[in-house]
Amino acid sequence: MKATLMLLSVLLCATFHLSFSFIDGLVANGNFELGPKPWALNGSVVTGGSHAIPEWEISGFVEYIKSGQKQGDMLLVVPEGAFAVRLGNEASIKQRINVIKGMYYSITLMVARTCAQEERLNISIAPDFGVIPIQTLYTSSGWDPIAYSFKAESNVAELVIHNPGVEEDPACGPLIDSVALRTLYPPRPTNKNILKNGGFEEGPYVFPNTSWGVLIPPNIEDSHSPLPAWMVESLKAVRYIDSAHFSVPQGTRAVELVAGKESAIAQVARTVPGKTYVLSFAVGDASNSCEGSMIVEAYAGKDTLKVPYESKGKGGFKRAALKFVAVSPRTRVMFLSTFYTMRSDDFSSLCGPVVDDVKLLSLRRP
Repeated sequence: MKATLMLLSVLLCATFHLSFSFIDGLVANGNFELGPKPWALNGSVVTGGSHAIPEWEISGFVEYIKSGQKQGDMLLVVPEGAFAVRLGNEASIKQRINVIKGMYYSITLMVARTCAQEERLNISIAPDFGVIPIQTLYTSSGWDPIAYSFKAESNVAELVIHNPGVEEDPACGPLIDSVALRTLYPPRPTNKNILKNGGFEEGPYVFPNTSWGVLIPPNIEDSHSPLPAWMVESLKAVRYIDSAHFSVPQGTRAVELVAGKESAIAQVARTVPGKTYVLSFAVGDASNSCEGSMIVEAYAGKDTLKVPYESKGKGGFKRAALKFVAVSPRTRVMFLSTFYTMRSDDFSSLCGPVVDDVKLLSLRRP
C-alpha cells in the first residue's frame, strides 16, 4: 500500500511538472488573433502601452495589421487568421514561455518583409541570439516560415523578436505571424546508421494548415540547429518538408535543397581511418511542380558523387550510394544541389531536389 501511494505521488508530481512545460504548437496568442482594445490603437499603430497585445510585451513602433490592409499600392496579406503584427524601427515583441531547463527547442514563425530591402530579424532567447536576413523571398506569397532553435538555460525562456533596422519610414519593417514552439530531442547514432537523424524525422514545428514547409537558416546564424545533428553550411536556407503536404521518400519528413550550391546540409561522423564505408541516400522531388534536370552532389570526406535526377514535379525518388575509405577519425558528410530551380507553376518560388533516408555504414570485408 505504501509503495502504491509512493508511486502515485511520483506520477502526480511528473504530471504536475509536465503541465507547466510547453506543449508543441502555437505559443500563447501566437497568431495574434487576440488584439489590442480599440482605444489602444491609433489607426494600425499600437499606442496602448507595452501590454496592449494580449500575452505579448511590446516596445517601439509596433503595428497591428489586419489582412487586406493597404500600404500605398501594396496589399498586406496575413497567412493564418485575420491579424499579424509589424515591427517598425527598433521595435520588438516579447513573451515568457515555460520550458524545461537543459532541453532543446525550436521556434517556427511566419515572416514577411514589406517595403524595406535589407530587412532582417534578431531572434533571441538569452544567452542565444541570431540575426536572420529575410531579403530572399522563397515563395511568391512573400511569407516564409523560418525556424530558430535554442537550449533552455532555465525553466522560463524569454523569447524576443526584434527588428534592428532603421528606415526613413518607421513602418517599413517585417510582418510577424503564427509563432510556434516544438521540443527537440537530440538523436543518437545506432547500429543501423552512424549518422544521426538521417531520416530528418526530428526537426522544427511544421504548421499543419500551410504547404510551405519550414526554412532552416544557415548555421552561422543559429548556434543550435533546428534540424538536430545537421548543420546548414551555406549562404541560403534549406526547406524542411512534411509528408502531409509534399512527397517524401521515407518516413514523414525530408529536406529540400532550394538554393543551388548556396543551400547545403552537413554532418560530421566518427569513422575509422582506412576502413571502408557506404553513404546511401534517396534523391527525389517534393511533388510541388519543381520540374527539370537536377543534380545532388554528395560529399564524404574527399570523395564525391553527383546524382542526376529528372523531375516531372509530381513526386518520386531514386536511391544512390557513395563508397569511400575514411582518411580521418571524423568524416564530413555534405549534400548540395548543383542548380537553382524555380517551380513551373510559380516562377517566383524557389525549389529543388529532396534528400532523405541518409545512412552511413561501415562495409565489412569479405
